[in-house]
Amino acid sequence: MTLTAFIGAKIHDGHRLTRDHAFLRTGNNFHSIVALDELPADVTRINLNGGTICPGFVDLQVNGGGGVMFNDDQSVDALQTIVNAHGRTGTSAILPTLITDTPTRTSAAIDAVESAIQQGVSGIIGIHLEGPHLSVKRKGAHDPDLIREMTDQDMKIILDAARRLPNVLVTVAPENVNNKQVATLCASGVIVSLGHTDASYETCMERCSHGATCATHLFNAMSQLTGREPGLVGAALDHAQVSMGMIADGIHVHPATIRNAMRANHGTGQMFLVTDAMATVGSDIRSFTLNGRTIYRKDGRLTLADGTLAGADLDMPTALGVMVQQVGVDIETAIGMATSAPIAVLHDNCGFGGFTNGKPAHAVYLNDALQFVSGVFV
Repeated sequence: MTLTAFIGAKIHDGHRLTRDHAFLRTGNNFHSIVALDELPADVTRINLNGGTICPGFVDLQVNGGGGVMFNDDQSVDALQTIVNAHGRTGTSAILPTLITDTPTRTSAAIDAVESAIQQGVSGIIGIHLEGPHLSVKRKGAHDPDLIREMTDQDMKIILDAARRLPNVLVTVAPENVNNKQVATLCASGVIVSLGHTDASYETCMERCSHGATCATHLFNAMSQLTGREPGLVGAALDHAQVSMGMIADGIHVHPATIRNAMRANHGTGQMFLVTDAMATVGSDIRSFTLNGRTIYRKDGRLTLADGTLAGADLDMPTALGVMVQQVGVDIETAIGMATSAPIAVLHDNCGFGGFTNGKPAHAVYLNDALQFVSGVFV
């Protein structure tokens, strides 16, 4: 099959940004990245005149999109709508996220994700169960009546999901799970993330020593780092293997706070971008419901009636813009935070987060303003 060479743009492979190279595809499959002076003479050339080619974004916290909330509709059709909405912003792979809900709805969500994968819905790479084992004090927009300690039945549901799905990520508060439960989950392939918590630094580090490897939307729905109590923020930044999700919309976390957190982080754990997107992505709706409560959309914010932030009105290109223009990181770092960094949190990359010869490229094109441009890649 004929090779197509995309030239004239920077190329990011998920880790490194390259200039003066060509991105080669065979059909829709990735072939290679080669220096311009090494291009074969018989390739079809497409000049993009600037911008950046990179892997499709990976979002590990997607509550909805296209006017649909996963909590409201646990069906393959709903998942397809959500995937399509995020695909139109350059996101190629997601973990559909179920916010704190009933055991029945949790099981239905797991069943829907399994069915979507079996039916070939591209971009569904597992599930994120955010709750219900959280701290009521740090509930955020979660329904306090549904928050509870983890029971044997809850454990059974999650372990069963881990046997059926490529990736299962669960957000728990250390207050509502114990070390044995965390160790059991992790030994069975579940990715345990800490969040929505008032737990002490010592308790968080203890859960990490038993296998927790992530922190959910750092700084949000958790106690803040202070001189005498570092809490989860301090533990996540201090632990060498803990990765951290970040909602970079300029609202949930101040850009200066993100900047300082990135300086403080060390070790192999990486900071990665999440949208925490609700039904508003890819739609013009002004409000929607979550567990029977109305969420209002105004000026880039999603809030309950009392002003509590309820997810984010955010897509990944906007988050990249905040990281580059307000936080001050370089494009290479920002794109890595939306591609290879989140995929590294998971057990199965399902072919996303980078490029592999002979595999579907899942490439996206960003213009020089880091805006997603549709129609360049399928």
